[in-house]
Amino acid sequence: MPSSLPSKSAQSASAGRTPLAVYALTAGAFGIGTTEFIIMGLLLQVAADMHVSVSAAGLLVSGYALGVFVGAPVLTLATRRLPRKAVLLGLMAIFTLGNLACALAPNYEMQMAARVLTSLAHGTFFGVGSIVATGLVAEDKRASAIAMMFAGLTIATLLGVPFGSWLGLLLGWRAAFWAVAVIGIVALVILALFVPRHVGAGVAPVALRDELAVLKRPQVQLGLLTTVLGFAGLFTVFTYIQPLLTQITGFSSGVVSAVLLVFGAGLSIGNIAGGKFADRGLTRALVVTLALLTVALLAMGLAIHAKIAAVIFIGLLGMAAFSTVAPLQLRVLEQAGSAGRTLASSLNIAAFNLGNAFGAWVGGVTLDHGPGLAGLPIIAAAISGAGLLLALFSVRSARTAQVVAA
Repeated sequence: MPSSLPSKSAQSASAGRTPLAVYALTAGAFGIGTTEFIIMGLLLQVAADMHVSVSAAGLLVSGYALGVFVGAPVLTLATRRLPRKAVLLGLMAIFTLGNLACALAPNYEMQMAARVLTSLAHGTFFGVGSIVATGLVAEDKRASAIAMMFAGLTIATLLGVPFGSWLGLLLGWRAAFWAVAVIGIVALVILALFVPRHVGAGVAPVALRDELAVLKRPQVQLGLLTTVLGFAGLFTVFTYIQPLLTQITGFSSGVVSAVLLVFGAGLSIGNIAGGKFADRGLTRALVVTLALLTVALLAMGLAIHAKIAAVIFIGLLGMAAFSTVAPLQLRVLEQAGSAGRTLASSLNIAAFNLGNAFGAWVGGVTLDHGPGLAGLPIIAAAISGAGLLLALFSVRSARTAQVVAA
């Protein structure tokens, strides 16, 4: 599994040009991000059509995320000796077929199975893509390259998810999944055209034993758990954003798509800002962005009761949430070492999605057995706050280990 790519691309990037291959990865991320998040804007419609509760429909988010959690390490190890471009194209094909299955699913059980099938491509795509992206640019641009790839997720939230919500309201929620399948085909073509065939050529795969050894590193374990908790807080709220906005804030269903545009805009700004922040100082960026996410979730507990305040703070929540992505991903990559970077990269994508699944589950429990919708932001802030405390512990323990080693 390659840890670096041809230096010519990195040299051109250091001269100020981002390689086209990075933008191709962004296109793939856009497709995957759209299908991951689109269900949030259609939750009430899917629940009604499938004759299940809103909390049960929310488990479609958990099912997808758990599929990523399982699929990421398994597919990463299974494809470790294959050409990187072929892996990326194969994963995008799985993604497209999965969305077709979602559009055709006749019942809740088949919809869950289709969501899990779709999710299998997610973790390995971003894990392999992160390694490819960082290898295409100069050393001091690695976090920004990761952020550029993940910009596909933010653009998906900014454009893909609101469009899917609007299309779902207009033509039925299945139409949204048909549209995402088309996006998958387009992304497949873009990847085929612009990702170089020689990506990873000439670099011997890391031995399986060395890849798996990354799991024994305490700092990698702490980094993965920090990612889980940080994003669990976000998805405790975001999974149920449609009922929050309609039942607590008082927006009509038609307005939700417009409000999601604000959230998506916040994600886009926060993602790029977080990458640049991490390039200047990874440890500081990690702690500060997790602190901002915790504060934003706390503020949502008050803001959600007033329409103008809710819109403003949803945008701020998006900024805070995705400012954490590049620092969290790069932290795990740095602690993994060269031998285990690809597996660690995929595992951290799995950790993001385990956080998504855990957050959606906690949100459902809060709806059914806890304080209800209004209590979601406070519960969410407590979870992300735990992630912040773990990050502080991780940073301190790493510094202590360095002092002892010296």
